[in-house]
Amino acid sequence: MTDELPRTDAAADAAGDARPAAGEPLLRIEGVAKTFGTFRAVDGVSLDIKAGEFFALLGPSGCGKTTLLRMLAGFEAPDEGRILLGGKDIAQALPHKRPINMMFQNYALFPHLTVRDNVAFGLRRAGMARADIATRVAEMVALVKLDGLEKRKPDQLSGGQRQRVALARALARRPQLLLLDEPLAALDKKLRENTQGELMELQRRLGMTFIIVTHDQEEAMTMASRIGVMNAGRLAQVAGPRELYEAPRSRWIAEFVGDINLFDAESKLRDGHRLVIGTRDAGTLVVAEPRQPVGESRFSVAIRPEKIKLSRRGPVREAGHETAINRLDGVIADICYLGGTTTYKVKLDTGGMVQASVANSARLDVDAYSLNQQIVAWFTPDDCVVLPS
Repeated sequence: MTDELPRTDAAADAAGDARPAAGEPLLRIEGVAKTFGTFRAVDGVSLDIKAGEFFALLGPSGCGKTTLLRMLAGFEAPDEGRILLGGKDIAQALPHKRPINMMFQNYALFPHLTVRDNVAFGLRRAGMARADIATRVAEMVALVKLDGLEKRKPDQLSGGQRQRVALARALARRPQLLLLDEPLAALDKKLRENTQGELMELQRRLGMTFIIVTHDQEEAMTMASRIGVMNAGRLAQVAGPRELYEAPRSRWIAEFVGDINLFDAESKLRDGHRLVIGTRDAGTLVVAEPRQPVGESRFSVAIRPEKIKLSRRGPVREAGHETAINRLDGVIADICYLGGTTTYKVKLDTGGMVQASVANSARLDVDAYSLNQQIVAWFTPDDCVVLPS
């Protein structure tokens, strides 16, 4: 078995020459839209995905991510726009005429077929020779670590094993593009985390292009090299995990991706390379120059919980070193112990609430804070992000 798996002849014939020109993306989505009745499920989405990329479509239920995936697979036809694979428009091509496979959320295994026959199903439909099918199935079974289970039927397998059968079947025809529709949603937390790592390793070994749809932000950030966040049928932002988390483009994205503290701004003044912002619930805050221009319309100051430090007396200033520190006095209103971290909710003297996430570096709680304890929450201007509301 080699790490690089070529396509089957059937898939290659169906796709034509679906290899991108040098410097071109493998997949290009241009202004794609889909309407069901009066509901516009996908609204003018444009996106480029490179060969060998692990890309995630992230968003809440009903945002259009699965509809977009189904259009890539050929189960839905776009009302507008083009879908180019290797430079060839496949928007109207039938599913079996595309070098694309899709792994469904419910796995869609045939209950009356064994593991071997489930994996072989698509190969038989493609007209592959019997001997070649046997070789390919053995290769796929070994790839997903199901050796010895070939004669079992789906109801004799665990959830994780069924997931692997579905993955092996999707990979068996060696597609150029593998689509995964929330494939880990039915797995428990520990198994889901293990399977995430296995999928990432498998994708790297094969050099194949994966697109995964998920509503789980941690899953998207763990697995994908880039993430497209969808909202109301549109792409709200496309970025790598770190940029998406640290530099969201809007308040909506900041709230959807991870926990966030948001303060509505009421006024602002410029002080050199900083802004002095008056907020409704946290008083006056000093923030670094925002990456995107901030107009006179409504905007917010955002701070991630892990950026907020807590202390009993406030930050210690180094002698001769002046740094603008945002200091918020308050009292511990709620505590949530999460093992590696503890989340504290602080009721501010100014009337607002702030959430801080503190790493539990000591085994015992000698340095932990208690309910109703007076506390100082503080953070620097660089910890803040200014966002349009």
